[in-house]
Amino acid sequence: MPTAAAFLNHADPLTCEVARGYAGGAFLMDNGEGVQWYSVRGRALVPLTEADGLHVARRLRRELPRFEVRVDTAFDEVLEGCRGRLPGAPARDGEWISPELTALYHHLHATGLAHSFEVWRGGELAGGILGLALGGAFIAESKFHRVTNASKVALVTLAGHLHARGFTLLDAQIQNPHLQTLGVYEVGAREYAGRLAGALKVDAALSPWV
Repeated sequence: MPTAAAFLNHADPLTCEVARGYAGGAFLMDNGEGVQWYSVRGRALVPLTEADGLHVARRLRRELPRFEVRVDTAFDEVLEGCRGRLPGAPARDGEWISPELTALYHHLHATGLAHSFEVWRGGELAGGILGLALGGAFIAESKFHRVTNASKVALVTLAGHLHARGFTLLDAQIQNPHLQTLGVYEVGAREYAGRLAGALKVDAALSPWV
């Protein structure tokens, strides 16, 4: 996988623009007025290990071995699940992943910046996470589930996957009660900027699960 520098100086102007925007601490959404850049004061970060604060409840721990993990084998389906448009996935409030943003994610997946982290059970896609990998930072844009606890399994497993491959930052963007149960915590803009800058210098690869 290309390093952060490769994306920040990518030959494709759109990939380069998006990479630089995320490297600057912003993220993309479409709240009905077209795809725009947004930022928040408090940024939600996922601990990569239990030693760092990741909370894996006993019941959830028992669920983990029941799922198979894959990377980038069903990007289209994960994207549609995050939009609430995949059969079996709960409907979403609003549609911040608009058709325009959907097309952008497809483009970024083709250039290697956007990825799908998937959990499968019984040969069926159970849930997953859509995100961007930039150096040692993974910015999780959205997640979904079709099976109970599958999105939690995906996030916990993603944290371990990233830690094992040298990533230093898993950004969940906006805190919510669901994330808090997993030990996700908020940092201010200044601390986030420092953490992100350090992660961008890391040469890490989101290789397939082995």
